[in-house]
Amino acid sequence: MLLKLFAILRIAMGWTFFWAFFDKLYGLGFATPKEGAWLNGGSPTFGFLNFATKGPFSEFFQSLAGAMWVDWFFMTALLLMGTALILGIGVKLASWGGALLLVIMYIAGFMPPEHNPFLDEHLLNTLILLAFPIANAGDTWGFGRWWSSTSLVQKFTILK
Repeated sequence: MLLKLFAILRIAMGWTFFWAFFDKLYGLGFATPKEGAWLNGGSPTFGFLNFATKGPFSEFFQSLAGAMWVDWFFMTALLLMGTALILGIGVKLASWGGALLLVIMYIAGFMPPEHNPFLDEHLLNTLILLAFPIANAGDTWGFGRWWSSTSLVQKFTILK
């Protein structure tokens, strides 16, 4: 039962990253309007980095807003992490990458969360992501077992 719960959480977290990628790419009208789509010349990082950053690190993050390399890195990370988590392959790397991204987003908006003096969804989702490699979450309803048995992963275990 617990393995199935981890599988559901893994797929849901993967979908969160995957959906964010496609919404920002096409401007599906959820978080990103059509005119702000990456394919329409919009920047997937500009809005958050320019307007949502607060606190002692805001100037640094605002200086990155809209930079082409930041947009490419962010979008590539969303796509790869989402795909890996949904399929259950590369769960360790995807989980660590997702956790790092969420902690960076937490730091970028570094003010006490609105409803709690410390904990918000970024940190909670980070904890969930970090549990996936420990629980071998890619093995249930995913291709984790097969992926782990490939010679590439046997040689480079970070890819597990």
